[in-house]
This record gives sequence, C-alpha cells and structure tokens, in this order.
Amino acid sequence: MGSNDASARPAAIRVLIVDDHALFRRGLREHLEASGLVVVGETADAIGALALSVEREPEVVLMDIRMPGDSGIDAIRQLRLAAPRARVLLMADSLEEEDIVEAIMAGASGCLPKDSDGDQILAAVSAAAGGESALSPRIVSALIERARKHEPPPPSSASDGPTLTEREHEVLGLIVEGKDNNEIAAALVISPETVKSHVSTVLGKLGAGNRAEAAVKAVRAGLA
Repeated sequence: MGSNDASARPAAIRVLIVDDHALFRRGLREHLEASGLVVVGETADAIGALALSVEREPEVVLMDIRMPGDSGIDAIRQLRLAAPRARVLLMADSLEEEDIVEAIMAGASGCLPKDSDGDQILAAVSAAAGGESALSPRIVSALIERARKHEPPPPSSASDGPTLTEREHEVLGLIVEGKDNNEIAAALVISPETVKSHVSTVLGKLGAGNRAEAAVKAVRAGLA
C-alpha cells in the first residue's frame, strides 16, 4: 500500500475494518491511520460489524465481501438498517460484476479489490464518506441496465414518486449517465458547489444513500 501526499488526504474520516484475516486488518489499519484517518475498531465478522457500527458510529465500513457466517451482501442490508449513516465499502480478492451489482443494490457505496494501492483505498473511502459511489462507469452502467431490464418503470403519474424541480431532473439525468460533479457543472454551466447542493437534495428526495443507488431508484421509478 503506497503513501499519499498529505495535502490530498481526506479529513479524519472514521473507519471500521471488517475482515477475518488479522494480518490484513493490521496492515490496512496502519495505512489508514498513517494517512490521517481514524480507525474506530476492527472485527472479523458481520455480528461484530453490526455491534461496532452502532456503538462507535463509523462513517465508512471497509468490509470483506466473504466472511464467516452471514455473507457480505446480507451484512450490508443489516448494516444499512442498524447504522444508516455508515457507508459500506466492500473489498475482495476478486470482484465479479454480479457480486458488485448485488452489493450496490443492497446498499453498498462501492467495491474495490483487496490489492488496491494506498491512494485507491483512500480515494474510495473519501468518496464513500462524501456520499459518492466508489464504482467504475462500467459497473454503474451494469447497475442501470439491470434496473431497466428487470424492473420496468411503472406508468408515470404526477402524484407518484418524489417531486423534483426541472434543474433537479437535469442533475438526476446526468447522474444516471454516470457524470461526476465537475462534468455536471460543465454540462449545466453552474458551479460544482451548486451541483453538490442539487445532488444532495436529489439523494434526499429519492431516499438514496449514494449516486449509484439514486440512479437505480430513478430508473425504477421511471424518472430517467
């Protein structure tokens, strides 16, 4: 795991590490703490993850997708209910697209390989803590395609779904296209700060924890 320039490091984000390999947990903890993050705890299984998430209120939970007992997918669903403010990032030795899609549908903010370098891990943690999705455009596209294929949008009705302003609809459409805040700002000729405000409002209205979840919900609701 490589080091990261201090000026680019995220703020002191509170992180919980969940993995059944003690050596991996130790190495990850040392790297995160050396990079200025706060590791609030570590545990080997989903039961411990649930207990510590409620007790210590991490902003981000870095969790192995395969652990003893409950699967990572089941653990995500339980975590989202027990500690809704925590963002879940899954890590795995190998990531299959189907696993990633299932994880995001369950409420994860992203997935990354265990052999990711230090900068990639920090970027993913920072993105998750900020409500972003630590996902490649290819995975976001797969999520949206799955939503379109398996859950056709219902007949539209003015009384159905959240009420979005015209600008919020534009922002949501660009989120569904996989655009980041800077790209949305350029497309709509507004500032990134204004985009961030609109994105936050859209996520709130959709009841989504991150952009990928918002995109899927928008497709399901026939909003995009």
